[in-house]
Amino acid sequence: YRAQRRGGRGQTLFQRTRHGVALTERGAAYARLVRQRLQALERDTLELMSDPEDGRAITLAAVPTFATRWLVPRLPALARAHPGIVVHIETRTRPFLFADTGFDAALYAGTAAQVANWAGTRAELLLHEALVPVCAPALLPGGRSVAPQDVAGLPLLQQSTRPLAWQQWFEQAQVHAPLALAGPRYEVFSMTAAAAISGMGVALMPRLLVEDELARGLLVEACTTVTHGDRAYYLVWPERQQDSAALQRFRAWLLAQARPMPPHQPQG
Repeated sequence: YRAQRRGGRGQTLFQRTRHGVALTERGAAYARLVRQRLQALERDTLELMSDPEDGRAITLAAVPTFATRWLVPRLPALARAHPGIVVHIETRTRPFLFADTGFDAALYAGTAAQVANWAGTRAELLLHEALVPVCAPALLPGGRSVAPQDVAGLPLLQQSTRPLAWQQWFEQAQVHAPLALAGPRYEVFSMTAAAAISGMGVALMPRLLVEDELARGLLVEACTTVTHGDRAYYLVWPERQQDSAALQRFRAWLLAQARPMPPHQPQG
């Protein structure tokens, strides 16, 4: 198969082999260029086939561990409250141009400045982030929490997306920690949590991402010192896009999940 270039000779994209048809070097390069557009076309086609009438599906970009640990366990409640809304989730960890994707909104972890600089978007704060050092109980003497200076002597698990997190934690705790930047690095929090559960070291984790592990005793707080950084979780959506009714309902539901009503106080 040859693709004809305007005003010039064609380009051979496929070649026949003994085993069938294979991409040429030019064909492989072209495939890399058009793959994202073809995937978007396939997604849009499936979306149209699955819900052609009311368009109540929401395609959401999300940081992976927050989506897995916080959002997905709450989706059954969304299905009960709004049975017609379907949420499709794909992973994104950095800002992107909504115009180049099929996303309706994004769950993003970052600072207020990063959100403000995300061009062409609006955002709603969902949750602030409280960082707590956690580890397997066996890593601590008697399985009990230790002082911040004792944490500095334990093996530290690093988050590659937040390379200075431990250093900042020790600075806030006013502890000298020469090895604050040392230790194995993991890209996503779910990997870091798994390494901590396996006893490989202490992980500095957002508490809301390890609530289940703490409740089950798989992890314990290595130290009771909790820091509140400048990062938080936001819902972000394109400013110029007319909000669908489904997105409006999803946004209201999400905010209610992030900010639950206080317990009822009896009058007396």
